[in-house]
Amino acid sequence: MLSTKQLRYFDALARLGHFGRAADACAVTQPALSMQISQMERELGVPLVERRPQGVVLTAAGREIARRAAAIMAELRGLSEFAASCRAPLSSPIRLGVIPTVAPYLLPQLLPRLRERCPELALQVRETQTHELVSDLLAASLDLLVVALPIEHGEIETMPVRSDRFLLAVPAHDPLGAGARVSPEALRGARLLLLEEGHCLRDQALAVCGTRPSAMADMLGASSLATLVQMVASGFGVTLLPEIGAASEAGRGSVRLIRFTDPEPERILGVAWRRSSPRKREFTMLADLVKDIWSAASPQR
Repeated sequence: MLSTKQLRYFDALARLGHFGRAADACAVTQPALSMQISQMERELGVPLVERRPQGVVLTAAGREIARRAAAIMAELRGLSEFAASCRAPLSSPIRLGVIPTVAPYLLPQLLPRLRERCPELALQVRETQTHELVSDLLAASLDLLVVALPIEHGEIETMPVRSDRFLLAVPAHDPLGAGARVSPEALRGARLLLLEEGHCLRDQALAVCGTRPSAMADMLGASSLATLVQMVASGFGVTLLPEIGAASEAGRGSVRLIRFTDPEPERILGVAWRRSSPRKREFTMLADLVKDIWSAASPQR
């Protein structure tokens, strides 16, 4: 009978690809970990890894068993987390992933509120692009995401939190839209500056404007909204800013913000978690807190 210790050691070895690093991650000696893996191979009757000087490579059987071991370990963690959530909601650690076009405008308000309301909660935050966050969520290395919806995956459950309207940022003295709102169609001939490939906001901006990225946008490949704003202020073009960050970003340079004509283009922000997670109640509580923060800061339509 396989032990949870063996599954934990093999899961670490499969993820890290090296006996030494896996032993360090499991806080055991390398010989102890190697012995448990060898015993696991004998009990299963199949080789799991090819041992090489530079590391290990999983066999075909090892890859499938690693996938199942990871799922079992995630379920075991879920049991502990569920028990902790029953004792005291929002007291067990939560590994939170946030997209870069949300994190700078949410976290400075969220973190102090969490410290005040849930002093026992240990919140670990990762900020990166949506596709990486989703991959980490499915691998159970993250628990909860704050992203732009929809996220379409059978293993992921989502909850919308707020709509986030887009505003057009133009140089301060640009005549575009002076004294009036602007329609997306008016941007067809404008130089639209975008975030680099991989940011969901890039695709959303292109969908709003119904255009293709200019050669200048591709060449510059901005990685932050702050960079885009500085480029706009310098006269390189125009860009779309999400409402949650428009005011703070516009203050960084000489730009003017223009609203779009109705219906104003927007994105939907929300939270996402694994459908199998036992912590749905905690995640919805956290989502409600995020909603409260954004509701207090959001201007009326």
